[in-house]
Amino acid sequence: MALTVLAIVKIRNLFAVVMLGSIYSLLAAAMFVVLDAVDVAFTEAAVGAGISTVLALGTLALTTDREKQPMHTKIVPLCVVFLTGAALIYGTLDLAPFGSPQAPVHNHVAPTYLLEAQDKTTVPNIVTAVLASYRGYDTLGEVTVVFIAGIGVILLLGNWRRERLPEDDRNA
Repeated sequence: MALTVLAIVKIRNLFAVVMLGSIYSLLAAAMFVVLDAVDVAFTEAAVGAGISTVLALGTLALTTDREKQPMHTKIVPLCVVFLTGAALIYGTLDLAPFGSPQAPVHNHVAPTYLLEAQDKTTVPNIVTAVLASYRGYDTLGEVTVVFIAGIGVILLLGNWRRERLPEDDRNA
C-alpha cells in the first residue's frame, strides 16, 4: 500500500493516478478482509474501488489527463501536511493501547451488544445485528448521504444544458 501511495505522488498522468487509487482501495479492502472486517471491506471495495474510480474516470473524460505544473513553491502544502500530521499524532497520545481490555469501548456498550444482541434482535451475526437493528436509522442515513452525494456528482458532471433551437424551428 505504501508503494502505491508513493507511485501516486510521483506520477503526473492522471489516468495512472486514478488506476493506482483504485488498486489502493482494493488493497485496503483485502486488508480489511484479513482483519475480519468483511462489511468494511465490502464498503471499501464498492465505494473506493468502484464508484470513486468510475467518477474519477468520468471527470478525466471531461478534462485533461495530465496534471498541470504548479506555479508556486511546494513548501506551503508541505508545511500544512506536516502540521496536520503532527496534530493527528498529538490527538492519539491519550488513546488506550491497541487491543487493551481496559479501553472504554470494551467496558461500556460492547459487552451489552455481545451478550444481548442475539436474544433482542434474533439476528445470529452480531455485526449485522448492530448495523441493522441497533444502528438501523444511522446506517440508513449514511446510505442516503452517499446516494445524495452520488446524485450531486452526476448532476455536476453531466451535460444537462439543452440546445436552443433556432427561432425558425420553434415556430414551425
